[in-house]
Amino acid sequence: MTEPHNNSSTRPPMWPVDADGRPRVRVTTDPDAIRVLTTAVGNRLLPDTYVQDGMPVIVEAVSGAGDPTAGDDDVALPLSASPLRPPLLASLLAEHASIVQSGEDKKGNHVEVEVSPKREVLGSVLARRSWPDLPVLRRIISTPVLRPDGTLLQQPGYDPATGFLLAGRAHLDPVPERPTAAQVEQAREFLLDRFLHDFPWRTPADRANYLGLLVTPIIRPFTRALSPFGVIDATMPGSGKTILSGCVGLLVGQRVLTWTDSEEELRKSITSVLADQVGVTVFDNLEEGAVINSAVLARLVTERTWTDRKLGTNTTPTFPNDRLWLATGNNLRVGGDMASRTVWVRLDPDCPRPEARSGFTIPNLDSWILDPANQATVLRHVLTLILDWTAAGAPTSTSVPQMRQFTRWAQHIGGFLEHHGIGGFLSNAEESRELDDDAAEWRAFLLRWHALHGTKPMTASELRATAEPGPGADPWVGSFPTTNTGKLPSPKSLGHKLTGQLGRWRGDIVLRSVIDTETNSRTYWVERQTGTPQLPGIKPGNPETRRNPR
Repeated sequence: MTEPHNNSSTRPPMWPVDADGRPRVRVTTDPDAIRVLTTAVGNRLLPDTYVQDGMPVIVEAVSGAGDPTAGDDDVALPLSASPLRPPLLASLLAEHASIVQSGEDKKGNHVEVEVSPKREVLGSVLARRSWPDLPVLRRIISTPVLRPDGTLLQQPGYDPATGFLLAGRAHLDPVPERPTAAQVEQAREFLLDRFLHDFPWRTPADRANYLGLLVTPIIRPFTRALSPFGVIDATMPGSGKTILSGCVGLLVGQRVLTWTDSEEELRKSITSVLADQVGVTVFDNLEEGAVINSAVLARLVTERTWTDRKLGTNTTPTFPNDRLWLATGNNLRVGGDMASRTVWVRLDPDCPRPEARSGFTIPNLDSWILDPANQATVLRHVLTLILDWTAAGAPTSTSVPQMRQFTRWAQHIGGFLEHHGIGGFLSNAEESRELDDDAAEWRAFLLRWHALHGTKPMTASELRATAEPGPGADPWVGSFPTTNTGKLPSPKSLGHKLTGQLGRWRGDIVLRSVIDTETNSRTYWVERQTGTPQLPGIKPGNPETRRNPR
């Protein structure tokens, strides 16, 4: 299924080879050079040449990247795909071939002189978008993954079935496609009773959710499922958040970003990082108590591709959204649409100094996991459990909650965990709803509205007037929506906010609305519980109705 990464031994014998082992490529005029070099590039005269999005690329080892020194460092892949531009093409041709032209020496004798093709010639060669004989490179990966047919891509090199190129790991031996019962039990014991044993999981669901996130990048090509945003949260610093996120990144490659509340800056960061072929992107160590409420991020995790203008250019590339997205921090919360698009892993050491704990099953786990040999140990056991699951037919779960765009992901991850007797997956979903900052604020506002005005229909202007500052205590006790500067919104702005909440239940309370067909004005009221009396002519459960009050 795979071919070696260095394909020089399989180069077509189209050109004679000099004594130094380099092919001799003869060119004459510029048009001839364009034709000859186009053929040369298309027939892989240059080792490790592929095509991506109609552009020839060369796969090279990354020099000077260095090994990560901590779990929150960027983890670059050992190989990189560089687009062929005229300067790079000239350099590679000089390294791997002898480009020669016929000429005469001072005595008039016929000689062949080595030349470097003109930049215009090289540019013309690379201008075309059709390279039918170059293998398509979809991704460079550093970890074995499940192919769409359920087999494991684990032999280093290029895999024609997927278009993936797997960079080899020196310490990882082949994993049997059908592990024995003893191998499966050993893998389960290592992961649950050693590697993950000492983390202060808040509930069994948090451990199960983490295992689900850990295997997600490996089985994604098989499941072809969107994955939710993962939040690894703790009550105190020093609980192990970065070790958990870093373990995923050390296995599949990671980029670590700084969180920003600016939607524009977040969008730019996402576009920039998607150009890097890594398996996970981590927003690490958010400010304590931060609220993750981003329309940009909510859109990202529900889309398979991402198109945006690249910074500093006029191009708008499209990138596959083929990675896991994580955030870490202490006492984090979510808001807006992120509440239903997030899976939580929560740690609670329940002690004043978590970093002072001792007696761990694996001492100094934060430095232990930085050793490539130990990473290979973790990966081997994870792959063993995955292959045992696929050998059983990769059963899916029918008991996981519906997650809209992520239901397919939940069914596969749930099936994997159930197959290995690991319970609790997503069972903290209801508890996690309490971490929805946006929902909590709206619920408090609607409850106060209902207490003050019952089911009385009110326009946005009428409602806003009740919150105007006046003598005495604030009747809304601070629950009325405000702008970012703490001021009351205008009636129009308040109307937009209210309309955006129509029909969205906040616990046992919901906002309803009607439109007067004569004035085209909207009125709102709050409905609580199913048995709450409805306005005449309004069907229960319908968030808005057009109605003539006469």
